[in-house]
Amino acid sequence: MKDIARTYLDAGLCVLPAKADEKRPALDAWKQYRSRRPTTAELDAWFANGPDALCVLTGAPSGNFEAVDFDLAGEAFEPWCERVRQAAPGLLERLVIERTPSTGWHAGYRCESPVCGSIKLAQRKVYVDNGEPVYVGNKKYIPRRDSEGRWHIVLTLIETRGEGGLILCAPSPGYALHQGEFTSLPVLTEAERDVLLEAAWALNEHLPEPVTGLPAVAHSGSLRPGDDFNARGGVRELLLKHGWALAKGGDNEYWRRPGKDRGWSATLKDRVFYVFSSSAAPFEPEKAYGPFAVFALLEHNGDFSAAAQALRTQGFGGDIAPAPDVDLSHFDAAPPDPAPQAEPAIADPGPIPEHLFRVPGFIEQVMEFTLANAPYPSVGLAFCGAVALQSYLCGRKVRDDGDLRPNIYLLALASSGTGKDYPRKVNSHVLFQIGHMAALGDKFASGQGIQDALARSAAMLFQNDEMDGVLRQINFDREGKSESIPNILLTLYTSADVQYPLRVKAGQKDAGHIDQPHLTLFGTATPQFFYESLSQRMLTNGFFARLIIVDVGKRGAGQKAGPVSNLPEPIIETARWWGDFQPGSRRGNLIDIHPEPIRVLPTPEAEEAIEALRVRTEAEYDQAHARNDEPSRVAWSRTCENAKKLALLYACSENHAEPVIGLPAVQWATEFAMHQTRRQLYLATTYVAENPFHAECLKLIRRLRDAPGQQMQRQHLLRAMRCKSFDFDQIASTLVQQGEIVRVDIPSKTKTAEGYRIP
Repeated sequence: MKDIARTYLDAGLCVLPAKADEKRPALDAWKQYRSRRPTTAELDAWFANGPDALCVLTGAPSGNFEAVDFDLAGEAFEPWCERVRQAAPGLLERLVIERTPSTGWHAGYRCESPVCGSIKLAQRKVYVDNGEPVYVGNKKYIPRRDSEGRWHIVLTLIETRGEGGLILCAPSPGYALHQGEFTSLPVLTEAERDVLLEAAWALNEHLPEPVTGLPAVAHSGSLRPGDDFNARGGVRELLLKHGWALAKGGDNEYWRRPGKDRGWSATLKDRVFYVFSSSAAPFEPEKAYGPFAVFALLEHNGDFSAAAQALRTQGFGGDIAPAPDVDLSHFDAAPPDPAPQAEPAIADPGPIPEHLFRVPGFIEQVMEFTLANAPYPSVGLAFCGAVALQSYLCGRKVRDDGDLRPNIYLLALASSGTGKDYPRKVNSHVLFQIGHMAALGDKFASGQGIQDALARSAAMLFQNDEMDGVLRQINFDREGKSESIPNILLTLYTSADVQYPLRVKAGQKDAGHIDQPHLTLFGTATPQFFYESLSQRMLTNGFFARLIIVDVGKRGAGQKAGPVSNLPEPIIETARWWGDFQPGSRRGNLIDIHPEPIRVLPTPEAEEAIEALRVRTEAEYDQAHARNDEPSRVAWSRTCENAKKLALLYACSENHAEPVIGLPAVQWATEFAMHQTRRQLYLATTYVAENPFHAECLKLIRRLRDAPGQQMQRQHLLRAMRCKSFDFDQIASTLVQQGEIVRVDIPSKTKTAEGYRIP
């Protein structure tokens, strides 16, 4: 096994020792090898201990290596092979194919272009009797309920192992090569890879329940525009308008995404649009969308409220006519006035997708070290720490062609014990190594304290673990005191390209100023206090709109921690390069007083993408302004600016010596900033109430959304709400009338119980 591992390494594969029963590397800190292959010495030391298996990391570490994995005893392998032979004769014979211990298969190859993360290509839905765990082969499945209340599990027949993944392979026990050698992997074109993936997609038997954007049933005699569009809207015309092409007709239509000239990326069947491709933004892979959701994403960037209003102007929605031949004359009392039309709920975009945490170059290097050595590694925290470090290092030294600066405010939502300290320690150690400890700040004692710190060092990195108090201060500062911490932070943020006047201290005649101050903020807050602090004032405050908020989620699995003193030399070298970099004509102390940052220019393609984003966000702003939606107006007003800052940081991380804002930087920054805005608007509709009764209504909806199957028995929901029975019934009745929730019967162990669910 050691000898073969060496041949794999020589062939450019990132090979590691593995634990066969757990199907993972037999190393405590193996994630660092996602960015580098091991040395021969490391390999020899590992395999001298006689590991029981070996694995290969897929994706970039192994030269864009990807494997198609066939599970369930490989039942879909032969049908897949036949489709590949028909579509591209000779392609199948070039692949490396091996048998797995579970009688499945691996088909391996390299791609000429980077591959995406792992994708589930073919699945099957299997109904079961109850919610008890089910074992298929050697895998455990936890059943879930669908919208009709039926228990089921979803089995995966075919999936890829791509960027960020790995496979165990021969000569590990139970793995046997059937064709070819891993030392001679073929390099496929994108078109050839598409053939393999499309052959697998064609065998898919399961589509998830579609995102509709609205409850399926109208309420109070009124048909919502989104419901109406779901029933009769033109999905095909909409896709064609936005550059999609019909690749193959029939009952199950195959559609090709924009920018692609062959193959297909999605299907349309029974008015449900299912996307396979990971490059079909704004759609997400392995998700199904109803017509109204397609319209909202393509025409209104996922703003369902704006989409519904636009559809109403096009004639969708209205009153539902009574059923014919029904005698209503015996009802003497006039019907009650219909409930006010509820705005369509804004879809939750969810936490930031993990692929958006990947920024090439310096940021990725710092992240990989943090993830490999933190006692509780967290991708979100590692990302925030690395971006904050890059922001500080290039502060007052770069700007884009619009004079936008790389100062940025990051807020990580993380509970106690999630490993918040380690990314801060990494940054502190880097600044210590390059002699910049004077530029490091921690707690905010006051707004004046922030000014005093910047007076000593015109570029600062503040790493604050008590941002909860700062957020609450926004709501308490009703008089808008100019020297409150939030106002000082907001003023500094907008003063990065001008002279910032300092306050006059006692005994001084002149206040003084800072030319182009730079402040990077890496703050953390507990999710509970953050959500509790949300208010109308918070959402319309300019400081909040400029925050980059990353929800870290629950703590990950622990690992053996490594000391920050083991930072790789390339990280220190790059940081020291930034510390020594003196752009412009001024040198020495003058650069600290009056800096001349270099201009980092976009490529023509990137400039076009920035302009397209500006047009999109301005359209969203105008629509929010027209409907007097202040939180949406403020959020969209900052989206393009946030994206341009992120693109500038991407360019500095990718190539510190000669940064250029390329199209990938703008595409990444656009997706990141758009996700941030949608998340902010979702939080507004979920947590920000207009009055105490509305707050209780939102609380009940959140309880249901978080419940299994988005439903709960009345008694359990009443207990969770912690209110009187009479008040609960008032809240539930109002939400039922508004169509936000529906009454349902929920089976229990002894009898059927009354309950509620999200429609």
